Amino acid sequence: MEYKALLFCLIASILVTPIVKKIAVKIGATDQPNYRKVHKNVMPRLGGLAIYLSFAAGTLFFFPESKYTWPVLLGSTIIIVTGVLDDLKELSAKVKLGGQLLAAAVVVIGGVQVEFINLPFGGQLDFGYMSIPITILWIVGITNAINLIDGLDGLAAGVSAIALLTISGMAITMGNVFVVFAGLMMLGSTVGFLVYNFYPAKIFMGDTGALFLGFMISVLSLLGFKNVTLFSLIIPVIILGVPISDTLFAIVRRVVHRKPLSAPDKSHLHHCLLNLGYSHPESVLMIYAVSALFSLAAVIFSQATMYGALIVIAMLVLMIEMIVEMTGLVGKDYKPILNMIRGYREK
Repeated sequence: MEYKALLFCLIASILVTPIVKKIAVKIGATDQPNYRKVHKNVMPRLGGLAIYLSFAAGTLFFFPESKYTWPVLLGSTIIIVTGVLDDLKELSAKVKLGGQLLAAAVVVIGGVQVEFINLPFGGQLDFGYMSIPITILWIVGITNAINLIDGLDGLAAGVSAIALLTISGMAITMGNVFVVFAGLMMLGSTVGFLVYNFYPAKIFMGDTGALFLGFMISVLSLLGFKNVTLFSLIIPVIILGVPISDTLFAIVRRVVHRKPLSAPDKSHLHHCLLNLGYSHPESVLMIYAVSALFSLAAVIFSQATMYGALIVIAMLVLMIEMIVEMTGLVGKDYKPILNMIRGYREK
């Protein structure tokens, strides 16, 4: 039944996306080229609406029995409304954040919370009242992380699809029916949209899609790995290693330059790869490969012993440092930051 849901959402997304494209052009939901963007022509956005409609249709048709179904649908609807308004009118950062907080609050009220974790050496760490802000911080953080990597044709959709495939696959092994259903439906909807979004893109997902994908991935990763062990709480962080690390380095750049955290720049991973001379599709495929490596590491991590898990973490840190060194992700002026990653001070 889960695979029928995936196929249903895949076909629905392929059929709905051209309709959404026409609507976007008609209502003026288009992306204008500027100095910070890669594309040179006016492009219709709002493509995320096609992903949402396909997922919502699949959810209502197959309706996985869970107490989370309606909270997730309502929260995602709030996110979609926020994204659509932003694609039309370019909302302020505060208004967008308000929509994200409202959507996160809805799913938290619906029971999506990290309430406790079992510690490796015995005992349990109960978050108590802190479970609510921790959960909201995770949802808002991942939502914006996906939004930040949406800079090349097919990039955010492809990275999200890899993450969704990994989350769904691991949920199958754990018998988490709702996460399997929702993850596979999201995967089908995203891949169907990717048919039109991969280079050269015919439509952009816009903030509508980036916020929706980030929101759903954050919620599903919580539902898949919450209330277990400290190490298993790290699994979704590893799966989302590319958007999380890119976001952290973006924060570092803006703090060092004393710019607002919401200020745009052209120093994200995909920009760095383009600056190194890689083509548009080559850059996207390289980031896909790195995302797949992170996902594979998460699977290995989930099956490893404590010492094996530490080795996986060490290898991932080394891989991140190599990427930073090769691409100049933190910029030329941040040698001290690189030295902190290596564990020694610059002399």
